[in-house]
Amino acid sequence: MAILPVVTYDDPVLRQPAEPVVPDHPGLEEFIDDLFDTMYEANGVGLAAPQVGVSLKLFVVDADAITEEEDEESFGPGVFINPEIEVLEGERWDAEEGCLSLPEIREKVTRPDTIRIRYQDRDFQTREEVHSGWYGRVLQHEYDHLRGVLFIDYLGAFRKRLIRKKLEEIRTGAVQAAYSLAPKSTEAGNQG
Repeated sequence: MAILPVVTYDDPVLRQPAEPVVPDHPGLEEFIDDLFDTMYEANGVGLAAPQVGVSLKLFVVDADAITEEEDEESFGPGVFINPEIEVLEGERWDAEEGCLSLPEIREKVTRPDTIRIRYQDRDFQTREEVHSGWYGRVLQHEYDHLRGVLFIDYLGAFRKRLIRKKLEEIRTGAVQAAYSLAPKSTEAGNQG
């Protein structure tokens, strides 16, 4: 098991649609374990493969810390392979979100309350579930990573202007995190 470095918002892998996962993908079991180890080390509640620089349709979650605090049902650790959100319904609600790929940035995001998600579990068994509340929100956030979407994309122009300086600090490597961030390459540092 390994702690993987997390890429930040300016890494191109976070902006491209992820590739489907096949059952015989080399090292998949170890990679899933590494995602969990990395997520726990960073005190996260979810982590998508693109966040560690791997363009695969896969994310892990363990939102029990949030759901228990909010007196919602807890589901324990979950592996979501090749997920598709089929239905978004229910009232939309605002809540503050953060992201391991955007250290030190937290903003309110509006999302639907209830989702239906179809995915394959760690054993590649197809599952279909309906989730709402905080767990549903975490699933939507991680699913967005597989589509090349970040939570800051939901912000209005004014909020985006307010975080511009912090984004520049992340891009240049000036922001430190309590977890391992991928080193900035010269190529990534020149993107804007």
